[in-house]
Amino acid sequence: MRMNRNGRIAAAAVLMAAGLVGATASTGAASAGSQRAGTYTAARAAQAGENMEYGGGPVQLHPKVYLVFWGSQWKSDTNGIPAYLTKVFNGLGTSSDNWSTITSQYTDSSGQGPTFSGAVLGGVWMDNAKAEPTNPSANAVANEGNRGASHFGVSGNGDAQIVVLSAHGTHPDGWPSSGFCAYHDYSGSVSYTNMPYQLDAPAGSRCPNNLLGNKLSAFSIVEGHEYAESITDPQAGNGWVAPNGEEIGDQCEANFQNVTLSTGTFPMQPIWSNNANGCVIHN
Repeated sequence: MRMNRNGRIAAAAVLMAAGLVGATASTGAASAGSQRAGTYTAARAAQAGENMEYGGGPVQLHPKVYLVFWGSQWKSDTNGIPAYLTKVFNGLGTSSDNWSTITSQYTDSSGQGPTFSGAVLGGVWMDNAKAEPTNPSANAVANEGNRGASHFGVSGNGDAQIVVLSAHGTHPDGWPSSGFCAYHDYSGSVSYTNMPYQLDAPAGSRCPNNLLGNKLSAFSIVEGHEYAESITDPQAGNGWVAPNGEEIGDQCEANFQNVTLSTGTFPMQPIWSNNANGCVIHN
């Protein structure tokens, strides 16, 4: 979720549930492995955050999200994650969504910004013919992203996001020991997200399970973070990035709130708005 200058996403996602009061969290999150590591509170993040700067690369003008549930392990999973994320992305992009539209201010070199005219969900693929490896490498995750892009026919489509959702019991790119909750990157043909099985995060992890009374909160908060950053910086480094190396989700990993969409209510995080010079939860 945090981005090094080489474009590789390499640090922790968000906060622990400790300090959560009502519908917000005020405890800070420590970064791990980012270019500028540090610990900050929610108030400090809002005050010390830097506006995004445009690096000249692409922006997703009509984003579409494709969910790839990797591995036969998903056949026996009973936590309802595919249905949950399907509802999230069938609600994002619709007229009920004033959260995604925060990204519309971040334009490309033509002066156009992202627009939303309907659900951003492009498709769901249960890639479960065989098991996901227990310890897939970063390259294996990227390759699965390319497989997903080929399956959906969106290889080379700059507006496509492939979300590779790993199964219970797996450790993609060393997760959870490698210091991230999820990350997005670019395979050379498609923007993709490495989304580990958040419910496997160990006790004390900063991956935000069970926040706001929702067992699956990490899946909407963490994937929402990566979705927004993939819109504004799909090639992970040459889109909209702050001088401190952070993207629009990184500076706002606090004050989680329930966002109501046409398909339900889901915990989400604020994202950075240059227009507001701070973190906002709606446009």
